[in-house]
Amino acid sequence: MKVNRLNSIILLGLVATIGILIAQLVWTYKAFTLEEKKFSQRVHVALLEVARELYDENDHEFTTKGLIQKVSNDYYVVNVNDHIEPAVLEHFLKTEFTKFNILTDFEFAVYDCESDEMMYGKYISVNDDSDSKKEIEFEKYNDLVYYFAVRFPQEKSYLLSSLTFWIILSVILMGILVIYVYSIYTLIQQKKYSELQRDFINNMTHEFKTPLSSILLASSSLSNQKAIQENEKLNTYAEIITKQGKKLNHHIEKILNVARNDEFAMALKPVNLNLKDALEHVIQSVQIKYPDVKILTDLNPDIHIMADEFHFTNVVHNLLDNSIKYSVEKPEIQIGTVKIKKGIQLNFTDNGIGIPDKNLSFIFDKFYRVTDKRNNEVKGFGLGLYYVKKIIQQQGWKISVKNNEDKGISISIFIPHK
Repeated sequence: MKVNRLNSIILLGLVATIGILIAQLVWTYKAFTLEEKKFSQRVHVALLEVARELYDENDHEFTTKGLIQKVSNDYYVVNVNDHIEPAVLEHFLKTEFTKFNILTDFEFAVYDCESDEMMYGKYISVNDDSDSKKEIEFEKYNDLVYYFAVRFPQEKSYLLSSLTFWIILSVILMGILVIYVYSIYTLIQQKKYSELQRDFINNMTHEFKTPLSSILLASSSLSNQKAIQENEKLNTYAEIITKQGKKLNHHIEKILNVARNDEFAMALKPVNLNLKDALEHVIQSVQIKYPDVKILTDLNPDIHIMADEFHFTNVVHNLLDNSIKYSVEKPEIQIGTVKIKKGIQLNFTDNGIGIPDKNLSFIFDKFYRVTDKRNNEVKGFGLGLYYVKKIIQQQGWKISVKNNEDKGISISIFIPHK
């Protein structure tokens, strides 16, 4: 994926997430405002009923003109133009608030025109009667003679409790935004480290290639010298130099191929292969190198697959080579094919040392090697199985690994029908 395209996707996702979060917060605020308005309307109607009952109690003609005044969001005064009995007022307030589903704490006080102060106050709690002993302080309201005041100290928390779903949704969206930003930051950091790693590998391997080519050229010329060929010991040393130089060159090429595959997908050229013929060709090559290896096959001669011959051969060779290297006794490998509903399963089973279960999921990672005594003896870069998985994935196949019940491991490659 191109860098500009990746950056565009990241930016678009970030803008979309922030936009959704802002929209959610706006909706939550509007929902709160609506709940506040509805609460105020319910309180107004309830206080209107309380005033009507007080007027009836005092045998006065009821009028709504200038009756209820909202001083602030949670503070109301009600003008009744007559003496108010606090106990009766408390009863009417509780009754009407319950009727109109106003289930939150409130406090009320009655104004005494003779002393010109709020003469009575009480805190009413819907949950705990002990709260009614709280000290109440009300400021008097000018221009009225007989009135009572009501305040809702828990109004905001009461309204917010009715918006629990909206608040939870907003918190979830904020969490998603934080996770998204952190994920993008981690992705960018990983991408940067991956690029640094790839550049280092490319530079390192290219720097090795030049002196190694000179060593191979010199060792080849040395081996052709008559004096060297006639001296058995010197000839052996020259062969060792050439052999080890070629081995090192092979490792460097493998590293370069993996680095290229990380940057650009390998150009595969699938052809129709007879699976049995392709596998037997690799097996013959392996047995020339390891004559003591026992490889048993159970292959259907009629199975054909579409695969890149060069890379498929390398995949099989890597798997067999790994099985041989990680055996403490005489290596024995079984290769078999099974036809299943959606394709073919190719199985490789060995009698090696196996892999600890906790390490199984990591063996296809780049540069990963299980830390144990045997692995320390086997030289390598941890790229063989990484290369295998890359090719398998690029072919559209699947690979899995498991430990056998007795010893060794089984690696299965699923090849779907095309």
